[in-house]
Amino acid sequence: MLVDSPPEQRVEHACAAPSTRRAVRSLGLLVALAILLLVVLVSIAVGAKELSLAQVWHGLFHDSGTYGDVVVDERLSRTVLGLLVGAALGLSGAVLQALTRNPLADPGLLGINAGASAAVVTAISFFGVGSLSGYVWFAFAGAAAVGALVWFLGGSRGATPVRLALAGTAISAALYGYLQAVMITDGAALDKMRFWTVGSLASATSSTIVQVLPFLAVGMVLALLLARPLNAMTMGDDTARALGADLNRTRALAMLAATVLCGAATAACGPIVFVGLMVPHVVRSFTGPDLRWILPYAAVLSPVLLLGSDILGRVVARPSELQVGIVTAIIGGPVFIYLVRRRRTAQL
Repeated sequence: MLVDSPPEQRVEHACAAPSTRRAVRSLGLLVALAILLLVVLVSIAVGAKELSLAQVWHGLFHDSGTYGDVVVDERLSRTVLGLLVGAALGLSGAVLQALTRNPLADPGLLGINAGASAAVVTAISFFGVGSLSGYVWFAFAGAAAVGALVWFLGGSRGATPVRLALAGTAISAALYGYLQAVMITDGAALDKMRFWTVGSLASATSSTIVQVLPFLAVGMVLALLLARPLNAMTMGDDTARALGADLNRTRALAMLAATVLCGAATAACGPIVFVGLMVPHVVRSFTGPDLRWILPYAAVLSPVLLLGSDILGRVVARPSELQVGIVTAIIGGPVFIYLVRRRRTAQL
């Protein structure tokens, strides 16, 4: 028994426990990366159009006409975009859950998705924008504007998790009302918005990736750098202050990171639900509440879910395809109900 062990053995055991946990988490992250690599390869190899592995290989490295168009221009582009968007949604969900101290929060809680959607329908209906490259900038601007408005209404310098959540909920309700009103009165806007609001990787192009990549890169770096101060905040405001955390600065930067990540992801693919909610919550159940581990795991496993859903949508509806936003909603609905009904929700 440990109680009967000499003091030296008890000290060694106490020091070994954190090292063991670190080793297990590190090994788990490597396994997650291996799974992600496998999903990436499957995403490139499998699609709505059936190609042999030889044809995929030839199209990928020799760009031979039709094969090259399908593999490089379509599958590779949507795989890269899925990687970036999945990581962005996972990181933004984890940051928002820490910011609001709500383990079931997601990027839609603060109205960011609603802001992007409202901006896109405005661009279509009032400015005649008809291309995805045009949607990107309007969607990002709408998400950023709503993020700033939520921060202002949530108290700015005196912002609290409850105020931010309430402000986001109120703004989301108003914007979705506006969204429905415009779509009902403008048939052309409705036709164009139906595809975008579902959430899809099918329109992925190298141009879209180049446009959103700088925003996603900045948002990801900022989110990862916030792990330590957000860890302090999850223990309560008083404890965080005692540990030297600047609450207003941390909350402002966390809002900025979540807005940039979710805004750019929504601009590129439309609002994709449940990824930012499910993955950080599931990750927390085996990493614990330490955001230094939650954020990297979420950045790796969220693309696994998104690309896996995209692959499933391409396979089940051949020769057509089911948009990834529909698949994640079908998967996410039952999982969300399960998470809500669990006796012990993973605590922050």
